[in-house]
Amino acid sequence: MWLIAEFEAVTLFSLKLSSATASGGKTLLVPTPYAIKMALTDVACRSLGAANAEKRWQEIRTLKVALSPARRVVVTNLFQKVLRPRRNPIPMDEPEAGFFQKTIGYREYVHLDGKMGLALGWQSEEARPWLAELVRQINYLGKRGGFVQLLGLPETTRDLPAGYIDLTEETTQFFIGGTLQLLDDCAPDMSFEKANIYSGKSIRLGKERVLRSIVLPYRAIKSSRSFTLYERSD
Repeated sequence: MWLIAEFEAVTLFSLKLSSATASGGKTLLVPTPYAIKMALTDVACRSLGAANAEKRWQEIRTLKVALSPARRVVVTNLFQKVLRPRRNPIPMDEPEAGFFQKTIGYREYVHLDGKMGLALGWQSEEARPWLAELVRQINYLGKRGGFVQLLGLPETTRDLPAGYIDLTEETTQFFIGGTLQLLDDCAPDMSFEKANIYSGKSIRLGKERVLRSIVLPYRAIKSSRSFTLYERSD
């Protein structure tokens, strides 16, 4: 069974690769299964409470995730001034004194043009009314501030509609006109304690978070020093 919902971005989207540093790194073009499951967990904690969210965690963790990407995306790249906690103290009479030091960072932001379809799948025929309720409350994906708007009530279907790409199945063949992305997901044995950012437990890439190579149906059709325009190729 699949739960289908359509969203439209109302702000710029950004989600750096797992291997990116704080100083820079390219953004992904779509939200990852990991980001989507964390968004569902966040909503569950706020609406159901942490105890009930933990009861739903195993079902959220094992969901299949598929996307129908937006029609076009524009990636804007820039350098911006950022403040970073200072490692070594500076005397207060110095011009650059203070807790933060000024530096620059490389950033990318994505404009998603058109609706984006999200499909969440599970193996049994059992209905998931609680999942539809969580999806209705999602208001951002990726970095906080990447707000999205739900375009209609989620619907349940037996088969995955055409145009959707299963992000939980690694791509084994690369096709011309596609763009390769490394998308992360929850490991099958990742615990709720690890998902809870307030537990103090660290998440290790390759252990609790796994990476998959996914070919998205995007091709770059125009680029310059400050932007790249992608369009769906399917």
